[in-house]
Amino acid sequence: MVKEKTTEENLNLNLKRLSEITEWFDNQEEVDVEQGLKMVKEAVGLIKTSKDRLKKIENEFEEIKKEVSLEEEDEKDSDDAIKDINAEPDKETSSQDIPF
Repeated sequence: MVKEKTTEENLNLNLKRLSEITEWFDNQEEVDVEQGLKMVKEAVGLIKTSKDRLKKIENEFEEIKKEVSLEEEDEKDSDDAIKDINAEPDKETSSQDIPF
């Protein structure tokens, strides 16, 4: 669990750093090409890392969704089985219905 928390914090830190990079470009009257290139490379790395993490988060949500769906199906099946057990028969059984 500690690993997930660290990764989650990294996503938040990545987004914060991307915001800082954007702000840096916005505040430049004349962009130093060398510094700008470094910032762009850093931003690209942060974007890639963030996309990967977001994909993992999406997959985790899909897994949770499947688990919840399966649990709901199991509960419905159990409820249906209980209803079947408690249901009254449509007709009464007579000795003629017994096959022996």
